Amino acid sequence: MYQVVPGGAGGTITDVIPKQKHRKDTRPLVGAGVIGLVLVIAAVTAWCYYIASLRKAELLKTELLDLNKDGYIIRNQGGSIVFRMDFRSGTLDLDSCSKEGEMLSCGSTTDRKLNFFIETVRPKDTVQCYRVRWEELVPDIPVEHAMTYTFAHWYGGAVSAIQHWPISINGQQAPKPFVTSDIYSNRNEFGGILESYWLSSNATAIKINNSVPFHLGWNDTEKTMSFQARYNDSPFKPNPGEVPCAELSYRVCVGLDVTSIHKYMVRRYFNKPNKVPAKVMFRHPIWSTWALHKTDIDQEKVLTYAANIRKYKFNCSLLELDDRYTSRYGEFEFDQTKFPNASSMFQRLKADGFLVSLWIHPFVNYDSANFHTCVERGLFVREPTGQLPALVRWWNGIGGIVDFTNPEARDWFSSQLRSLRSRYGVSSFKFDAGETNYLPWKFSTRTPIRDPSLFTRHYTEMAIPYNDRAELRSGYQSQNISCFFRPIDRDSVWGYELGLKSLIPTVLTISILGYQFILPDMIGGNAYLNRTDGKSVLPDRELYIRWLELTAFMPSMQFSIPPWAYDNEVVEIARKYTALHERIVAPRVLELAGEVLDTGDPIIRPLWWIATGDETAYKIDSQFLIGDDLMVAPVLEPGKQERDIYLPAGHWRSYKGERFDIKEPLHLTDYPVDLDEIAYFLWV
Repeated sequence: MYQVVPGGAGGTITDVIPKQKHRKDTRPLVGAGVIGLVLVIAAVTAWCYYIASLRKAELLKTELLDLNKDGYIIRNQGGSIVFRMDFRSGTLDLDSCSKEGEMLSCGSTTDRKLNFFIETVRPKDTVQCYRVRWEELVPDIPVEHAMTYTFAHWYGGAVSAIQHWPISINGQQAPKPFVTSDIYSNRNEFGGILESYWLSSNATAIKINNSVPFHLGWNDTEKTMSFQARYNDSPFKPNPGEVPCAELSYRVCVGLDVTSIHKYMVRRYFNKPNKVPAKVMFRHPIWSTWALHKTDIDQEKVLTYAANIRKYKFNCSLLELDDRYTSRYGEFEFDQTKFPNASSMFQRLKADGFLVSLWIHPFVNYDSANFHTCVERGLFVREPTGQLPALVRWWNGIGGIVDFTNPEARDWFSSQLRSLRSRYGVSSFKFDAGETNYLPWKFSTRTPIRDPSLFTRHYTEMAIPYNDRAELRSGYQSQNISCFFRPIDRDSVWGYELGLKSLIPTVLTISILGYQFILPDMIGGNAYLNRTDGKSVLPDRELYIRWLELTAFMPSMQFSIPPWAYDNEVVEIARKYTALHERIVAPRVLELAGEVLDTGDPIIRPLWWIATGDETAYKIDSQFLIGDDLMVAPVLEPGKQERDIYLPAGHWRSYKGERFDIKEPLHLTDYPVDLDEIAYFLWV
């Protein structure tokens, strides 16, 4: 049998080829070859997939950061994980991700399009930062990232009714608006001084961008803090004409130690004061009528109070005339019944060397003579449509709240303050309230604001003409207002809930948020009914003395309940500590205050400021530093005349003259501190 097969270019070749049949025993070899070929193809495919996976894994890394579909981690220079963030808004589609230089970007989750990126920046050799943005492209979808807080101790954020240092997280809280609130009336909310900034003991800091509609939550079971951006079910609003697509953007920075990274963040992201308040406010105490007389104040009581300050030989930088000197809230004239001759009173006080400050607030009650004027001229915050003024409830009634985004309203309010100054010689004002919880949940202002806390910022600006001696209790992006900020009223109790023990954690928190000219509220607390330890209307005597001693080492001192309300011994202790404050504390504070203008660094500092690698120092909430060289350890427990003290390594001299030259930190157990003493140590 013959077969024709193809040949070369010249045609065909015919050969005689005997046709053979395959033998049965060769067929298994053919099958094995096919299987082998399949296995080789599978192996090559797997290898290619593995190489692609390695390349994708490499793609999703930048220096010290690893990104995956569910979140990312950051390591420090030593390779230890210092920060972890999980995505709660969706799962990234890693096939949509790319890398260009130091930027990782992704275009979708597993179910929708988005804009996401993480960019690595190195602003200086000792700091590495990561810019993060997750932007939704569909309206009303919230963005949420959950930060694990177990890697370190955390500080910052906001003042709170129960203040701890470092932050103590308990329970679960769904993300809620991160806005200023009056925590005396709303004790589960965020306080009147807040910034979206947190700092950790492992030298990591996070700053949420100011443009974010920011909500904060937490979960002590998962050990997470939730950072959320949203517009739905929220007082935050997009800018006019903008689609309400949420964007969560922030920066995480890692440094060498907690002190140096905080210094970097403050210099980079915080406003700074442009002047130091009047020096006398740091040297001599302020005296307020509030805790002593509350609203039951009149001309005779003011003059008697001032006369007793002189009688008992105390100095006074400012005499504050507090609530209810007017007949109605929202008026700017003295109540003729309570103050029959206000001009004469001011002249007498001036002759006796007193400068006087008046309590002021942003409310005009509906029964005030000014209410109709403000309605007619459109000076109030309005309901969402902008057609009608919004009525608000505050602790002294119902009325309108002045719209400080409205230039005409600002001018009207300012003119009232200028009139008081020119008519009576008023030196300054105590600006009360200003928190956003006194705004309606939904509202409109003359100049639209997307972040409700910007109302707080606008209100604090009203203090600028008086900032030599002005006092504010709320602040948001307000560090450059350059006046004294005070925490909310304290109760006359020992504990952490608005009591004596809360004072140091609160002042340290305010300091970390960039507010350095601090007025720590009234010595002994406010003596409110049912919120006062002791058997009388006065704060407990021991509590008052310990409070006095602590306040002597703060930037400023403020009395209301006077020492002579107790006995001669308390008067003598008060004289001792006002003199000590003027002699030892004020000069240091004023020197540091001058530095604040350039650096923003705290005046009142935590122990870790000079002991950056000390685990014990990270947790101490009952001691503090003034600058780097004066360490204070007050007694904060009732019935105690001793306390444990932690001395960081260094060269210290106690107030008793003892020398401690130590290469390692030292615990002083049951260190004796008499009732008329406070332990403090100077670096030598």
